[in-house]
Amino acid sequence: MTRSVAILGASGYTGAELVRLIATHPGLRIRALSGDRKAGMAMGEVFPFLAHLDLPALTRIEDIDFAGVDLCFCALPHATSQAVIRDLPRGLKVVDLSADFRLRDPEAYAQWYGKPHAAPELQAGAVYGLTEFYRAEIRAARLVAGTGCNAAAGMYAVLPLLAAGVIDPDRIVLDLKAGVSGAGRSLKENLLHAELSGGTHAYAAGGTHRHLGEFDQEFSKAAGRPVRVQFTPHLLPMNRGILMTAYVEGDPQEIHATLAARYAGEPFLHVLPFGTLPSTRSVAGSNFVHLGVTGDRIPGRAVVESALDNLTKGSSGQAIQNANLMLGLYETAGLMLAPVFP
Repeated sequence: MTRSVAILGASGYTGAELVRLIATHPGLRIRALSGDRKAGMAMGEVFPFLAHLDLPALTRIEDIDFAGVDLCFCALPHATSQAVIRDLPRGLKVVDLSADFRLRDPEAYAQWYGKPHAAPELQAGAVYGLTEFYRAEIRAARLVAGTGCNAAAGMYAVLPLLAAGVIDPDRIVLDLKAGVSGAGRSLKENLLHAELSGGTHAYAAGGTHRHLGEFDQEFSKAAGRPVRVQFTPHLLPMNRGILMTAYVEGDPQEIHATLAARYAGEPFLHVLPFGTLPSTRSVAGSNFVHLGVTGDRIPGRAVVESALDNLTKGSSGQAIQNANLMLGLYETAGLMLAPVFP
């Protein structure tokens, strides 16, 4: 059975990625696309790489008829989704790709995003969209909040280790390298080619990055006690990809075995042989995550790495994976595309 979907915010990177993936999905059909600033334009005009597809024209959200739409992907900017989703039909299933519903605690949301939540009644019922850890809840959900791409990369590497008690919760350092598409499609001076190419830099260092709210929430839940990690992201002059390096204290072999056992049955998560570390180029354009573990020269310390595509497994691919569960489809439907290499 084919299900109809709408994509709000289809003129952004994650919206275009949703269209790319749904185009070959056997169970989903795109019924409506919104892009308020591009309303009236064909998707192929905004993104020429999608010009071969037969798609509805971009329109304004208020002009969409949601009758017959089974699920809505909301790929709008942060702080925009909550008001939009609040006004959507109550029977419509929603996967939100923004940060608006990721944090369960209204006070935590206000702390990290600087203002009260506009739809706290929806925030309380939203399910966190880290598929491999909330599968049952996602199946029954009306609203799923997609994770931050940086947060997903860190959680895949660390959550099973905290849950199993094989690392010291107070000695976790996360070092992240991210591609520029994670910053969105809006014009920003610091993202111009001349400003970004040929170098790299840290950003939101010292505990200011908003994804730390997700780490605090999920790591503390897994450990059964408060966990606060040290996290520094870096921006690299590449289009796609995230490489997360976690420095942890514990037995490297036990850490590797724990990850291998936890992800043994997962279709998209692959733990590499001990001592082999992942690369972003091996997962580009795919919904796969590669994880690797190696020991450190200091006994009792280990390096754990995860690599994923921020636009696919970190956002739009994860959103489709969750939508498949919510709609009763095969979880892997439309997502078994091989990575693009070179």
